[in-house]
Amino acid sequence: MPAPPLDGYAAVDPFIGTGGEGHTFPGAVAPFGMVQLSPDTDTTCVIRECYPHAAGYRYEDPTIQGFSHTHFSGAGHSDLGDFLVMPVSGDTVLLEPGDAEVPGSGYRSRFSHDQEEASPGYYAVSLPDAGVQAEMTAGTRVGVHRYTFQPDAAAHLVLDLRTSLYNYPGKVLWSSLRLHPDGTITGTRETRGWAPARKLHFAMRFSAPLIGHAFHNKEEAVEYRGFQAPGRGSAAVPQLAGRALVAQLDFGKLDRPLEVTVALSMVDEAGALANLAAEAGDFDAIRRSTTAAWQRELAAIEIDAPAPMRTMLYTAFYHTLIAPSIAGDVDGRYRGPDDQVHQAGDFTFRSTFSLWDTFRAEHPLLTLVQPEQVNSDIVRSLLASQAVSPHGILPVWQFHGRETWTMIGYHAVPVIADAYLKGVRGFDADAALQAMVKSASYAPYGGLGDYMQHGYVAIDREPEAASKTVEYAYDDWTISRMAQAMGRRDIAAQFDARARHWRNTFDSKTGFVRARKADGTFRTPFDPTAINYGSDYTEGNAWQYSWFVPHDQAGLFDQMGGDKAVTAKLDQMFEFDNSKLDYSHAEDIAGLIGQYIHGNEPSHHVAYLYNYAGVPWRTQERLKQIIESQYKPTPDGLSGNDDLGQMSAWLLFSGLGFYPVAPGSLEYVIGRPFTDRTVLNLPNGKQFTIVAEGMDDARPYVGEVTLNGRALDRSFIRHEEIVSGGELRFRMQATPNRQWATRQSARPFSMSLAEP
Repeated sequence: MPAPPLDGYAAVDPFIGTGGEGHTFPGAVAPFGMVQLSPDTDTTCVIRECYPHAAGYRYEDPTIQGFSHTHFSGAGHSDLGDFLVMPVSGDTVLLEPGDAEVPGSGYRSRFSHDQEEASPGYYAVSLPDAGVQAEMTAGTRVGVHRYTFQPDAAAHLVLDLRTSLYNYPGKVLWSSLRLHPDGTITGTRETRGWAPARKLHFAMRFSAPLIGHAFHNKEEAVEYRGFQAPGRGSAAVPQLAGRALVAQLDFGKLDRPLEVTVALSMVDEAGALANLAAEAGDFDAIRRSTTAAWQRELAAIEIDAPAPMRTMLYTAFYHTLIAPSIAGDVDGRYRGPDDQVHQAGDFTFRSTFSLWDTFRAEHPLLTLVQPEQVNSDIVRSLLASQAVSPHGILPVWQFHGRETWTMIGYHAVPVIADAYLKGVRGFDADAALQAMVKSASYAPYGGLGDYMQHGYVAIDREPEAASKTVEYAYDDWTISRMAQAMGRRDIAAQFDARARHWRNTFDSKTGFVRARKADGTFRTPFDPTAINYGSDYTEGNAWQYSWFVPHDQAGLFDQMGGDKAVTAKLDQMFEFDNSKLDYSHAEDIAGLIGQYIHGNEPSHHVAYLYNYAGVPWRTQERLKQIIESQYKPTPDGLSGNDDLGQMSAWLLFSGLGFYPVAPGSLEYVIGRPFTDRTVLNLPNGKQFTIVAEGMDDARPYVGEVTLNGRALDRSFIRHEEIVSGGELRFRMQATPNRQWATRQSARPFSMSLAEP
């Protein structure tokens, strides 16, 4: 009998990435869930000081302020931290969080990692200052708290609507609280944060009756106080509105744990109440359901590897399944980028799109491991947002349906094109292509007017012009690919021509992509190592961005002088001496290996480029170097913020043995595996198995590759070969194989209008 599949659920460690600059959270979330119920260790920081606390929780912190219901997983910027709840015991209830360095100064509590636990969909911690054992779980649209108080102490909750992540004075525009006759509390708040005027609503129910409550508006010293909830049928609905609301909720002495179920809605309080009713059940029932959901999702990949690698890879897989998160109510209503309420119909609206990061590997991973309906929902959500966007363009960096305009490019385009080319349907392809073209033609956006007229973004008119030019060119190529597949040769030819605009930024004298001015000259002075926000490049410099031509690496290599020159330049990048450089001002620059920056996305495909130069063993060496130095099965195990799953998707793909260097090409570039055996249980019911024979530290090189028993002499594998099922087998050896996949025809894809 075959061995039973290994339990991926048990291998996940949600604490990975909660320290250092990973910016992940350890709390409870369902797959792609609307609610991310997690502890916040510091919400009192202000703007730039908050970068280490972008996810609310930081492993190094000594206290927990409370548990809020919304968090990003690994974002480089932040917001959210909505509707913070904290249990309090005893006769005195402090309504301020207090000083983290002064125990007893507020409602926050010290905690110890020795009394903390996390698994997918569950979090627990002991709060000694509060005298409470706290547990969290979450369903798709609800979060459930369970607090065990000492039986001889009065039980209270503090509900604080003032706190937020990335705080500043005036961030909360207004909020409201109301107590319904059945004891349910509903509320709303609108914040002016990363996304402007973002509205969020909640409905909260308790397993024990309230015996007293006080609603305070701390800004105006207004309060509403009561000693019991109004009786059923009562017309009185105690409520309070204001900018700085905090509630004290009293339950008396309890002989059993207090459960608190909270549903969210971006639409209205009625939507939150409907979402609450749709996921009925106590704490244990919701936890069982979410645990089963995570077990199903994680079973899509069966990994056999040494324990540390299994933990890293399964945790990475877990992190890739948190976003894009569901943002529509159970009745299909959602709030769009126009701040109006819309009806989704027969799809589930999703948001939290960190597209500059996730188009690279996160979304290509989802096209492999998620059912077509999920990927179709993602595309339809992007198109639904575009249809009501005030500017008529696809999302750039969106959450809760609202646009932030963060980062560059129009990277919803490659997400849609890659999905379509891989056979994802269930959306209007003609409308999708029209939306893609419209997004790529909106002249006021990011220097697109100059780009369309002159073939490059002019640095004296638009910041980060070099990065924008090369990223637009790649996005344009994916439009061309999709148009060609749809028989729209006119659009295909137009955007194929635009895809070559990257050449207008390449300076053959220096060998780097550079920013040009409107008069056609390159901007000077030029330092390829300089990293300054708002300058020629986006979160990087010439070293990283000069390689961002994933669709035309052959053309780039010609410009750089051929294979040997490219190999030498790649080596120079990885081996660059940074000892005289100071990047302390650039908070997203982490995980440096020379001028390769693994903690930020523009470098993520670079190690695979040796394959394009005919030296795949150098890719194999670099991958080992990157994984061993940038990932660990510990809280500080991510070298940079996870960016909604992109850092994790890179690790998971690379662990399997291949990576999507150019989404839209339908190819994955082969590196080397880091597992003994992995099985992809594909949504179509087939299995694709990756086997590494003889892999250990002494044998890090690929000696031979077979696909379904036949020798594979090329350094890439096609999407259709994976989804058809079969076996990819590596024979590992101690020394490089300098003959495998070195011929030009064995190298990965470069730009072409050939039929996909």
